[in-house]
Amino acid sequence: MSTLPPFDLRDWADADVRNPYPVFARYLAESPIHVADATYYVFSHAAASTVLSSQVFGRRSGGGGPIPAGHSILRTMVNNWLVFLDPPRHTELRSVLNREFSPSVVTNLRDRITAIARDLLADLPAEFDLVERFSAPFPILVISELLGVPREKWDWLRSQAVALQEGSSSRAARNPDAHKIAEAAARELHDYFSVLAAERRSGDDLISLMVGALDTDEIVATCVHLMTAGHETTTNVFSKAVLTLSTRPEALKALREGVTAAAVEELVRFDSPVQAISRWAYEDVTVAGTMIPKGSKVMVMLGAANRDPAKFDAPTELDLNRDGGRSVSFGLGIHYCLGATLARVELEIGLGLLLESLGEFVVDGVEYPYDMVFHGPHKVLVSRSR
Repeated sequence: MSTLPPFDLRDWADADVRNPYPVFARYLAESPIHVADATYYVFSHAAASTVLSSQVFGRRSGGGGPIPAGHSILRTMVNNWLVFLDPPRHTELRSVLNREFSPSVVTNLRDRITAIARDLLADLPAEFDLVERFSAPFPILVISELLGVPREKWDWLRSQAVALQEGSSSRAARNPDAHKIAEAAARELHDYFSVLAAERRSGDDLISLMVGALDTDEIVATCVHLMTAGHETTTNVFSKAVLTLSTRPEALKALREGVTAAAVEELVRFDSPVQAISRWAYEDVTVAGTMIPKGSKVMVMLGAANRDPAKFDAPTELDLNRDGGRSVSFGLGIHYCLGATLARVELEIGLGLLLESLGEFVVDGVEYPYDMVFHGPHKVLVSRSR
C-alpha cells in the first residue's frame, strides 16, 4: 500500500510547479506506476518507454477528443492534429510530412535559422524578458519560414498561437474562458491558412507540399499543430536552459565554447519542456507489474522518466557529456516528435548565439504559469553587463 497521497497534477504549490522533480522522485522511489482517480501515472523510464512505443496504447479516448462540444472549429482542428491520430491515418499524414522534416531539409535551413536568431538578438538591452525577446518568438519565426508565411504576419501568428494554447487541458481547467479564447484564435487561424492553402499550388514550402495530398481541414490543422507544438516546447527549452546554466558556471563556460549535440540532449533531459503526455489503453495490458484495463487513461510522466536513476547515472546532475541513456522528451514509437531534428538544430544554433549575445548575465526574476504539462516559465527577467 502506498505511503504517499494519491498522485494528481492539480493544486501544486508554486515551488513544486517550478521544480517538480523532488515530487516525482518520491513517487518513483515507491513504484513505477501509481493509480489515482482511475488514471495510471507512469513514472519509470522502462514503463514510460513501453507505453510510448506500444500500439496497445493510443491517443484516442473514444470520447470525441480533448476539446469539449460547443467549440466546433477548435475541436475539428485539434482532432486532425497528427499527435491525436492513430494508424492508418497517422501513417498516411506522417509520410507526407516526413519529407519536409528530413535531416537534409533541416540542414538547408541552418543559414536562415541563424539569420533569424541573429536578428532577434541584435542590440539586446541591459535588462529584458528572455521569453518575450527571444525564447518565444524564435521558434515561431522558424516554423513560419518553413510554412512560407510572409514576414509581416509573424507577430500576428505568434499572438494567435499563444491564444490557442489557452485551450490546452491543463490551462482550461483553471480558466473558464480558456476554450472561448482558443476557439476565437482557431477561427482566425483556420481562415488564414485556408486562404494560403487555396493560393498554393506549387512551391517548396510545407503548405505547397500538402496541397493535393490533404484536404483543407487537414492542411489547416497540420499548419497550426506544427506551429503550436514547435513553439511552446522549444520556447520552454531555451528559457529553462538559461535558468539551468545561470547557476552552473562551469557548464555555461563549456557551452560558450560550443553547443554540442550531446549538450542539447542533456538540457532537454534535465528539465523537460513537456512533463506529461496522455495515452489510452486499447486492450487489457500489464506494464511494470500493474494491470491496466482496456479504456484506461494513462499519463506518462516524461520528467520523472528522464530522471530515473535506474536509467541515468546521477540523474539530478547536469552532465553535458552524458553518454548513453536516451531521454523520452521527444517521445518514442510512432508518435516520436516529427520536428525533433528541427528542434535540435534550433537549440544548437539558437542557444549558442544567445549565450554569445548575453555575455555576463544574472537572472533577476522568474514566473511560471500553472501548467504541469507544457512546463516552462512565461517570464525570465535577465540583466546583462554591456
